[in-house]
Amino acid sequence: MDACQELIARAEVYVREQVESDSSGHDWWHIHRVRRLAVRIAKEEGADAGVCELAALLHDVADAKFNPTKEAGCAKVKEWLVANGADAAAVSHVMDIVANLSYSGGHHSPMKTLEGQVVQDADRLDAMGAIGIARAFAYAGWAGHRMHEPEEPPASFRSEEEYRSHTGTAINHFDEKLLRLKDLMNTDGGKALAKERHRVMVDYLEQFHKEWEAEDG
Repeated sequence: MDACQELIARAEVYVREQVESDSSGHDWWHIHRVRRLAVRIAKEEGADAGVCELAALLHDVADAKFNPTKEAGCAKVKEWLVANGADAAAVSHVMDIVANLSYSGGHHSPMKTLEGQVVQDADRLDAMGAIGIARAFAYAGWAGHRMHEPEEPPASFRSEEEYRSHTGTAINHFDEKLLRLKDLMNTDGGKALAKERHRVMVDYLEQFHKEWEAEDG
């Protein structure tokens, strides 16, 4: 096992410990799916698969939703990387990805590196399609958000802070974020996968609203 694969193996153990009790849709299996997608897209796009895999494994450990602040989460990940022997270039690259990965209401700058674009696409793909639908409702239940309120329109966000503090419905989250992701994909591989996952969500919402109004069948 080379040094990169050894670091990835250690990261897997560390991340499993960090998220083992999660029920928000950001559990180990979310991270594992993002990791697999990132490696797949990295190989298609000619990106550094090792960097992509490591960043995919660590991305939610730093998330602002699960730390006192975003800065505290990033510091925790950086400390782990340094303590486990990652070289300076790897630390810098992974931290650039982890710090800028989140959707944050659409208020982040574009990813600077191909590896960042790959991991961002992989994470966004797991918020789409059949799994994305399931995760949207899992998160809403975890956060105490309502499923649907017909009189409440989707929100728009002027800042990352507004997005983070928003307590809207699960159904509005599709318009507020999930249906926007298809057009935000960075890589050709991500764009191709996003088309089908987007269609699944559109079809689901059409059926949801028919059933809500008792107009199905």
